[in-house]
Amino acid sequence: MNSLLFLVSGLTLFMTSDNSLLEKLRYDSTAHKTLPYRFLKPAQIEQGKKYPLVIFLHGAGERGTDNEAQLKHGISNFTSKENREKHPCFLIAPQCPEARKWVEVDWSARTHLMPAEPSEPMGALLELIEKTMKDYPIDPERVYVTGLSMGGYGTWDLMARRPKLIAAAIPVCGGADEHTAEKIQHIPVWVFHGDQDTAVAPQRSRNMVAALKKAGGSPKYTEYKGVGHDSWTATYNNADVMQWLFAQKNSPK
Repeated sequence: MNSLLFLVSGLTLFMTSDNSLLEKLRYDSTAHKTLPYRFLKPAQIEQGKKYPLVIFLHGAGERGTDNEAQLKHGISNFTSKENREKHPCFLIAPQCPEARKWVEVDWSARTHLMPAEPSEPMGALLELIEKTMKDYPIDPERVYVTGLSMGGYGTWDLMARRPKLIAAAIPVCGGADEHTAEKIQHIPVWVFHGDQDTAVAPQRSRNMVAALKKAGGSPKYTEYKGVGHDSWTATYNNADVMQWLFAQKNSPK
């Protein structure tokens, strides 16, 4: 496989961040489910200008209702002063309830089939995305999704459920239904996994990357040598990853 490897010592770090910049909000879905989420706006919103929307999906350890825990990993890179100046965007960081998943599948399984219906929190998130795009000046050609571990599964799932909406995705140490590759092969994807991950087998990412290539896609894949489950720290700390994400754009429909 063609893997791009990064050394942690060679990363460009975003040093200044402030998670208090994310508003604490809640969304009540049509199914009467409440989804806590944090919401980031560009530092300045210029009249007549539209901005990217990033959806950030946390991992299993950050589930709950405090609307705080989901900021533990990765979010500080989006709220950094450097990143906000270089890549102004809207960002939704929802929090999945305890005992629920972004995708209701077995994370230890070697494969899974995408459930016919989204999980309750994913269903609420899909509604929230639609509402946010109506309420704010968001560029419909620059909607991005990324997530780690459980959120990596959610990233793949959201892509498959909204293949015409998502302009690019960064799934980190997740897994996907390989049968969905054909419907999402056109989406620019950069996949990350540690080769020593025992929580989510790296084969899950390898297999999905292979399926995308077979379907005609051109996914990027980075597998970190000697790294276990935490493949997200190096990923989100890398300025090149951020630069790649915000450079992607959907073709006009």
